[in-house]
Amino acid sequence: AEQLGVSRQSISKWESGAAWPEMNTLLTLCEVFGVSLDTLLRGSAERSFAADTAGYDAHMDRFARAIALGVALLMGLVICFIYNRFFRGVVYNRSFAVTLVGMTVLTCMVTLAISTNVVLSLGMVGALSIVRYRTAVKDPMDLLYMFWAITTGIAVGANMFALVLIAAIVMILVLLIFSRRSSKGQVYIVVLHYTGDLVGDNIVRAMGNTRFRVKSKTLRGESAEMAMEVFCKTQSMVFLEKLRAV
Repeated sequence: AEQLGVSRQSISKWESGAAWPEMNTLLTLCEVFGVSLDTLLRGSAERSFAADTAGYDAHMDRFARAIALGVALLMGLVICFIYNRFFRGVVYNRSFAVTLVGMTVLTCMVTLAISTNVVLSLGMVGALSIVRYRTAVKDPMDLLYMFWAITTGIAVGANMFALVLIAAIVMILVLLIFSRRSSKGQVYIVVLHYTGDLVGDNIVRAMGNTRFRVKSKTLRGESAEMAMEVFCKTQSMVFLEKLRAV
C-alpha cells in the first residue's frame, strides 16, 4: 500500500473483486512484481517465468551446438594442417586431408544428435552398423589421423573441450618427437620391368645396403613389373646405376 500510495481498504477491495485499480496503479504493480501487464491481469508469473526459462535454455542449447560445430571445424583444420606438416609418404593425397576435416565435423554432428534423444541414438547405431567401408588404408599413419579426427569429433560433441586440447597437444608432441628421430632423406618410387626370375633376384642383390620395400609385383607371362619404395639418406642416386647394370 505504501509503494502504491493507496489505502489498505483499497487493496482489500481489489482482492475481493469489489473494485479494480486504476491504470497507473496497474503499471506500478507491474514494476513492483517485475511482470507484464498481460501476465498480471490474466496469467501466472510462475508460468511466464518457466516459459522464459525454457526459451532461454533452448536458445543456449542452439548456441552451444553452434560453438561445438565451430570448434570441430577448427580442430579438423588443425588435424589437416598437422597431416600436411608431418606427411612423410611418397604420394600426397589431398582428398584424404579434406576428409579429415569433414570427418571431424560430421562425427561431432552425430554426437550432438544422439546426445539429446535416446531413440535417435539407437536408430543411429543401427544405421551405422550396416555401413561397410572397403577403402584400403595403405599407410598406417593414415589410420592414426582418422581415429584422431573421429575421437576429436566425439569429444567436442560431448563438450569436452579441455580433453580435446590436451589430446591435440600430446599428439603434436608425439608426432614432432618421432618425426625428428626418423631418418632424414628422400623416398623414391621405382618401377622396374624385367623378364625372368633370375633378373628379379639380381635386382634385389643390386640394391645392396640401400633400404627398400617392394610395394607390388605383377606377372604378365614371362615379363614382370615390380614397384619398390626406396629410402635414400642422401641425394645420391647410385642405386639407379646398379639397377641399370642388371
